[in-house]
Amino acid sequence: MIEGSTDIHWGIIGCGDVTEIKSGPGFQQADGSALAAVMRRDRAKADDYAMRHGVPRAYGDAQALIDDATVDAVYIATPPDAHESLALRVAAAGKPCLVEKPMARSHAECERMNEAFRGAGVPLWVAYYRRALPRFLTLRDVIQTGAIGRVTSVHVQVTDRLTSGAAASNWRFDPAQAGAGLFFDLASHCFDLLDFLFGPITSAAGFPMNTGGTYDAEDVTCAVFRFGDRLAGTGTWNFNAEEKTDVLTIAGSEGTIVSPVFTDTDLVVSRAGDRRVLPVRNPPHVHQPLIQTIVDELRGRGRCDSTGESGARASWVMDRCLGR
Repeated sequence: MIEGSTDIHWGIIGCGDVTEIKSGPGFQQADGSALAAVMRRDRAKADDYAMRHGVPRAYGDAQALIDDATVDAVYIATPPDAHESLALRVAAAGKPCLVEKPMARSHAECERMNEAFRGAGVPLWVAYYRRALPRFLTLRDVIQTGAIGRVTSVHVQVTDRLTSGAAASNWRFDPAQAGAGLFFDLASHCFDLLDFLFGPITSAAGFPMNTGGTYDAEDVTCAVFRFGDRLAGTGTWNFNAEEKTDVLTIAGSEGTIVSPVFTDTDLVVSRAGDRRVLPVRNPPHVHQPLIQTIVDELRGRGRCDSTGESGARASWVMDRCLGR
């Protein structure tokens, strides 16, 4: 909790594409929240962002933003290779922090981040914003009310066409920056969502492969996992497929739920021949509901459960799926 502050004033490190619509405006529009400063290594781009979004200050140096006395909390929106080092600097400054997903390039990096924030006595959160989206709150409620009986298995299927040429030079395909390939970028959301819906995954294994050869990282990963002895799961993340798919299938003893993970489409609940469609839409700025839970916690009015501990669990599962 931040004492004596009417609003929580945020600073963003790495004001790139994800901050234009998904997250940046959420810091300005959440109740009790304000965006005080932004930083980018290219100072001119930071200045441009600040001008377009009405942000008071812009920096070209991360430490300058962290040290800004008007910044109460820091959002790290850089590629994953910088998450650990920047988060440790925020912890050393004694400020709360929200870090983009995946939390880091490995579970070991996540654990060092959590240790630093525990030692500093300040909170660390991870931007797994699906935990606060209306669609997935509705999905969790449907599951918990027993609409499909006892849930016995889950399956994730995410596919897309192979990326090649100049597009394959993006950081998301570089294990040194991303931790792996698109599997880390997208499966991290899937595993955190499953953690939110069903609790921690307790064991996992996977089979990563490079089938297309257009970049160094894996482009197909299949995984098996389980939640104790209660629930089994499988997943396929195939980024060398003919078409794009995005399906989470939840099978229960008395029915089935089909949900997207990434697309803004409907939930479909099927039971005993009855098919119920739940058209729950995303808000304009998908990070904003999660930001609101963080701001509320900092103001002593609630709690955000997308923590460093839950974020590290997703990274633990992904490490196991890649055989680490």
